[in-house]
Amino acid sequence: MARPDKVDAVEEMRDKFRNSNGAVVTAYTGLTVAQLQQLRRSLGENAQYRVAKNTLTKIAANEAGITTIDDLFTGSSAVAFVTGDPVEAAKGLRDFAKDNPNLVIKGGVLDGKALSADEIKKLADLESREVLLSKLAGAFKAKQSQAASVFQALPSKLVRTVDALRAKQDEQGGAE
Repeated sequence: MARPDKVDAVEEMRDKFRNSNGAVVTAYTGLTVAQLQQLRRSLGENAQYRVAKNTLTKIAANEAGITTIDDLFTGSSAVAFVTGDPVEAAKGLRDFAKDNPNLVIKGGVLDGKALSADEIKKLADLESREVLLSKLAGAFKAKQSQAASVFQALPSKLVRTVDALRAKQDEQGGAE
């Protein structure tokens, strides 16, 4: 018979798996409690870092329909549940791991697709969603100004062409 506290833990993690955009599984052996608190703060509002037993985490992931990361639940494991921008959470984990080599990114899942540790590091190298959107808006604005200058050039070019044709006709008319 399952203990109520374990059932509650599985239900809580299952809901986190279902309600998050992604999850990153890490090994945390050798990190102090203070370092884990610092990691949680560095992840900010976008992610929640949860240390749990592998068996319970695996059951919760499977109940949430995620079976692609079962092999990651070996040794000491903790999960960062990402609810906001996954790039920001990946950057937070990568930067913390640089300063604290005891944190090892094992892999994860993003929108139902399994990610390797290398893929999560590549995700961390992307710019944030806000930066990408502002670059896209800037590109649209630049294209609009280019189009506006082309549209403004067309009437003046037409006028110059018509004037040149008139001048040519006048020259030809005077030559006869």
